[in-house]
Amino acid sequence: MHSFLVNASLQILPVTKDRHPYEWVDEAIDVIRKSGIRYEVGPFATVLEGTYAHVMQVLADVNEHLASRGCPEWIAGFQIQIRSDRDITAGEKTAKYQ
Repeated sequence: MHSFLVNASLQILPVTKDRHPYEWVDEAIDVIRKSGIRYEVGPFATVLEGTYAHVMQVLADVNEHLASRGCPEWIAGFQIQIRSDRDITAGEKTAKYQ
């Protein structure tokens, strides 16, 4: 895949009774934070911005983390926007609303 910036949305929905779901979401966000990728936490999903490879690695790292920590089940909702010839950023899509 190319090295242009892509824009993605990641929503983690823990299916669990062992802990409050927000605690698992907090751990997922911490994995994202530690990755160094540009991100913005929203009330329903976290927006990621980076190269395709970096975004996909963060998605894999979040899933690996949840599995290794014993989260019994979760749904990962993921959307990604890719341009083949240049960057795509969240800022360009939302600037007129800021």
